[in-house]
Order: sequence, then structure tokens, then C-alpha cells
Amino acid sequence: MYEALLFLAEGFEEIEAIAPLDILRRGNVKVSSVSLTNNHQVTGSHQITITADKIWDEANPSPGTMLILPGGPGVANYKTHSQLLGLLKSHHQNGGKIAAICGAPTLLGELGLLAGKTATCYPALQGQLKAAEIVNQNVITHGNITTSKSAATSIDFALELLRIIKGSQAAADVAQAIVQKEAIQ
Repeated sequence: MYEALLFLAEGFEEIEAIAPLDILRRGNVKVSSVSLTNNHQVTGSHQITITADKIWDEANPSPGTMLILPGGPGVANYKTHSQLLGLLKSHHQNGGKIAAICGAPTLLGELGLLAGKTATCYPALQGQLKAAEIVNQNVITHGNITTSKSAATSIDFALELLRIIKGSQAAADVAQAIVQKEAIQ
């Protein structure tokens, strides 16, 4: 079974975390939220506290695990978590799937993971997508990296992750169940 891990740092954007967790679970993907603190309780940028499924030491991603990074002011906290940074680099080098939304793709740019890839992020931060070809799309997948613009594109982002993990039909089924206006391709 394919697994996904969604990382939560203090100040994460709540919609960008909850939408992928919800959509992937609706699609029967084993997805766990992982606190980057030593506490299961993580507070987002709008003071909504989420109880993470795991703390960092309990997360054991395999090469087939998709790593997901919500954006928000918490992206600054990703940058100080050396173990996460190391995991992202090694996962990428091994062809592992990585997804980031809003401000989080800038971290991938800083780590050199976007070199030669098309990517998107929160429009005001596009200059920080180092070595990427910037595209004006809600969601883009290029190779093993998926990026998305913002809180407003969270459902599209989540459905794309489901499509990658379980296929177009699974994504279309969930899109239909939630009455998503745009069809999944």
C-alpha cells in the first residue's frame, strides 16, 4: 500500500494541510500527519490546533512514501529542521515523490530540488523558486515533484496527489463525490 506523510510545523496553513489529508483518506490512501515538534499538537497560522498522527521520531518513510509540505508562515520552521531537510534531499535523490503548496515550494527551490523542473507557488514568492521554470497553473507535476499555488488551490492539489498515488479514476471518483466542478483528467 502506498503511503503519504504530511508534515506540520508551527504556523502551517490549515487548509493546505487538511485538504490533502481529507482527500487522500477519502481515496483510501494511508496518509499520516507528522508533527515536526515533540508534541502531537501543532497550531496553524490561524490558531487552529491539529492533533498530528505522529511526531517526527515515529515517522519512518520508505522510498515509496509521498512527502507533503503545506505552506504558510510555518515554512520558516521547515528550514530549521535539519532532519527534514536531509530527508527531502535524499528522498528526491532516490526519485521519491514530494509535494509542496503555497510557500513550501520555495524550500524545494532552496534545496536545489527544482532544477530543470516546472513549478508554481504563491505568486508573491515566485522569485524564490530557484532554478525552476515558473508556470501560472494551480497545480503542476513535473517528474517526482508536485507544486501548487495557495490555500485556494488546496482541493486541486489534493486531487492531483490522489491521482498520482491511486490513478485518474480514484481521483475522478473522489472529485465527483465532493462535487468538484472541474473534471480530473
